[in-house]
Amino acid sequence: MYDPRLPTNLWVQAGLALCSGRGVPAVVSHRGDPHTGVVLVRISTLNGRARLLTQQRDLDGALTWVDALPAEPAPEEAAADDYIRRARSRDPDLWVVEIEDRTGTNPFDSD
Repeated sequence: MYDPRLPTNLWVQAGLALCSGRGVPAVVSHRGDPHTGVVLVRISTLNGRARLLTQQRDLDGALTWVDALPAEPAPEEAAADDYIRRARSRDPDLWVVEIEDRTGTNPFDSD
């Protein structure tokens, strides 16, 4: 069955280019399935804390982001790293994008 959505690898590369254009440091720390892998976004706020976001599709198929860990108070970076390690052990197709942004803003969020 044909899926008209953009392959994950192209979508991630476009997001990295967007980050670069905004002067936001971002790297892919783990590459998953190039076509259908789920993406985790780890945003370091440069104070020992991090946001960890995961993709979710709503009932209409639109991409949304949800906090994988409680948003308040922001978890320590080690908690985010532990979550990523566990998620990767369950899903080898998972992509992990790491971003540094003091505001904790998700540059992949189109809203």
